[in-house]
Amino acid sequence: MCVCPGPRRIGIPVRSSSLPLFSDAMPAPTQLFFPLIRNCELSRIYGTACYCHHKHLCCSPPYIPQSRLRYTPHPTYATFYRPKESWWQYTQGRRYASTPQKFYLTPPQVNSILKANEYSFKVPEFDGKNVSSVLGFDSNQLPANAPIEDRRSAATCLQTRGMLLGVFDGHAGCACSQAVSERLFYYIAVSLLPHETLLEIENAVESGRALLPILQWHKHPNDYFSKEASKLYFNSLRTYWQELIDLNTGESTEIDVKEALINAFKRLDNDISLEAQVGDPNSFLNYLVLRVAFSGATACVAHVDGVDLHVANTGDSRAMLGVQEEDGSWSAVTLSNDHNAQNEREVERLKLEHPKNEAKSVVKQDRLLGLLMPFRAFGDVKFKWSIDLQKRVIESGPDQLNDNEYTKFIPPNYYTPPYLTAEPEVTYHRLRPQDKFLVLATDGLWETMHRQDVVRIVGEYLTGMHHQEPIAVGGYKVTLGQMHGLLTERRAKMSSVFEDQNAATHLIRHAVGNNEFGAVDHERLSKMLSLPEELARMYRDDITIIVVQFNSHVVGAYQKQE
Repeated sequence: MCVCPGPRRIGIPVRSSSLPLFSDAMPAPTQLFFPLIRNCELSRIYGTACYCHHKHLCCSPPYIPQSRLRYTPHPTYATFYRPKESWWQYTQGRRYASTPQKFYLTPPQVNSILKANEYSFKVPEFDGKNVSSVLGFDSNQLPANAPIEDRRSAATCLQTRGMLLGVFDGHAGCACSQAVSERLFYYIAVSLLPHETLLEIENAVESGRALLPILQWHKHPNDYFSKEASKLYFNSLRTYWQELIDLNTGESTEIDVKEALINAFKRLDNDISLEAQVGDPNSFLNYLVLRVAFSGATACVAHVDGVDLHVANTGDSRAMLGVQEEDGSWSAVTLSNDHNAQNEREVERLKLEHPKNEAKSVVKQDRLLGLLMPFRAFGDVKFKWSIDLQKRVIESGPDQLNDNEYTKFIPPNYYTPPYLTAEPEVTYHRLRPQDKFLVLATDGLWETMHRQDVVRIVGEYLTGMHHQEPIAVGGYKVTLGQMHGLLTERRAKMSSVFEDQNAATHLIRHAVGNNEFGAVDHERLSKMLSLPEELARMYRDDITIIVVQFNSHVVGAYQKQE
């Protein structure tokens, strides 16, 4: 039996419904105590992070197709570290049982796994300000990586109107997605504050008075804040609002939400880079800021204020609007664009930002410089810093960073950095009564489900009604018995639609367990959730979902007032 030591949880997570600007009571995230190489997908190529006395099958890294990786390492390292024999050959050579055994999870065990990270929040009917256009939201996460590299955040803006919700997809570890998930909303909130409020906050800091709370967080107990880095993060944020005060003449001007979102994204990414360059006397913090900068994260954030919906997206997570048509059917409206090789405008943007002689190398094999799938991201300084700066920071950094093979290699054809930006693409949508909900999700969901199926499943769940359409079998030959089973299952849906109390959980159940007919297959769901962490990443990515439900009556009232 393998005796690999698992990660130890450090600190006790605490749910907090209302936190000050930065609280000393915030627990440290356990994930931030583990080395970068332990958390990133490259560790599955470079070698296992397990330590055991016996080389067991579960301790050997499986072969993962490059199409499943966010990062494709430099060919030199890929060749050196990739197992010489395929995963099939490897398992065939180490088969100890003559008869393969099947282990299936029971429905209660499946539900326990699916519901472990679910969270729901209902907006109070009267919150002391305005009746909200948001009824509430459901969120959930299902890990494939160990530890999970996705993050999520949701908060109500206390000094301005509106609610912020976001999903963050990390790569090369979870350090960057963790930092962005706990910092970005503060930067956005500060960007939206009027000049007088910024002055009031700065004066409170100067005089040592209590600060005005900016955000009311809505967090699951497993969603952490970094207590050790809170002072560093606060100082960077304070420098930002001081600059906003200096730039503002004091004249009352209307805040441009789109500009505020863009400035917040870019400023946080700049601070992540600067903090890594400056370093910190505290060795733990120094290592932390370097891990944040050298890993990366995409972000998809929604700001809802009355009927005004802004979506700021950096990377390949998506925002999808669920619209109910007059006949009761559901249609999907995409509110974000993927920033990857499938987006021709993104490819053209990249080529225009670099010399013509780099046209063939800047995007290679559908990846940035042949390595990175998303074309926009936080962190990832290996695609932003000059080679000299990278070497200088690594040489002066802690030994753990210097020993990391990923930080040492230089991307091929690296001539005119930066090749990567965190600047978001902002989409505006004015809500209508037929706009029922918004789905924010990392690419782990969109890789497994079509957008129309996502909207239909959520819409049917929220309404408890199923738009009866002819059963589509997708070209498969279906026996009379199978058709009878499909019809029986459709009839059973009417009574089981509320089996899940969380819309995001219901969607994950379908994403992981759907069969070829679009129905949840318990056996398939059980198999997928039973996969060991060494294999899970071969079949799917981390999945993080937030489903925001809108108040159609309030949205309609806004329209009547105008």
